[in-house]
Amino acid sequence: MDWKAEIAAAAERSTAYVQRTPVMRSAVLWEHPVDLKLEHLQHTGSFKARGAFNTLLSLPVPGAGVVAASGGNHGAAVAYAATRLGYRAQIFVPEIAGTAKIALIERTGAALTVVPGEYANALEQARAYEAETGAMQVHAYDAVPTLAGQGTLMREWEQQGLAADTVLIAVGGGGLIGGALGWLQGARRVVAVEPQQARTLDAALQAGAPVDVEVSGVAANALGARRIGSLCFGLAQRHLARRVTVTDAAIVEAQRALWQAHRLLVEPAGATALAALRSGAIAPSRASAWPCCSAAAISPPTRSPEPAAFF
Repeated sequence: MDWKAEIAAAAERSTAYVQRTPVMRSAVLWEHPVDLKLEHLQHTGSFKARGAFNTLLSLPVPGAGVVAASGGNHGAAVAYAATRLGYRAQIFVPEIAGTAKIALIERTGAALTVVPGEYANALEQARAYEAETGAMQVHAYDAVPTLAGQGTLMREWEQQGLAADTVLIAVGGGGLIGGALGWLQGARRVVAVEPQQARTLDAALQAGAPVDVEVSGVAANALGARRIGSLCFGLAQRHLARRVTVTDAAIVEAQRALWQAHRLLVEPAGATALAALRSGAIAPSRASAWPCCSAAAISPPTRSPEPAAFF
């Protein structure tokens, strides 16, 4: 798979439909400057719109429309993209998605079913709906068009002058970090950051293959996939530099810091990468970069400090 070509093509076809999100620099969030990529300003509030638009623009959509299972963010993105492009959409979300994300999907006009349980339960119902109606499944993370779409974020960030040589990325099912790994391919160090109660990638790398894990915690409605995607797993085996975990308390503290320092209001998943820095999971002597709202990059402390970055 030529991931760089896939991601470049995704960027070309979706550029008219997604936001080119801004980057800002913070000198107070960590002991070195940090560049924040404000992906919470993307359509529907997350990077997921990138993968959703790329999928719907690159594949033939049947008359039955599209179906997606989501912890909330992916469902909102698919619902928005389908509505924008004139397709029917059926979204399944678990109860833990929360009222705000459920309301966001409802406002798009897409059909919505709230499923008892967690993401895996919503995915099961989405697959049943796909089989029954012929609708096209838009997977949240383990599909080439989704991964390529998410990879446009890292491509865009480099075009905006990303200086850091290490990027920290929060991991759920692996769409965002998989896209970043596919684009960077070792050109920068990529560090995976997972909540201690949702260690899908860490468990897979320890087992040598994707495995099911139990998930819970404050970021479970966004980082709550039970199993890492196979595409991400293969890319991580080849290109991932390091993986760390963070506590719920560290995630909440990072959320609070973003609000207090810059009035940036992000969900727990959006603060998870920053939590690795502020909690010491990534020590200053070993970190070079990190992301915001899901991923980040921090410049090496061993030379004149370049800014760090996060999204």
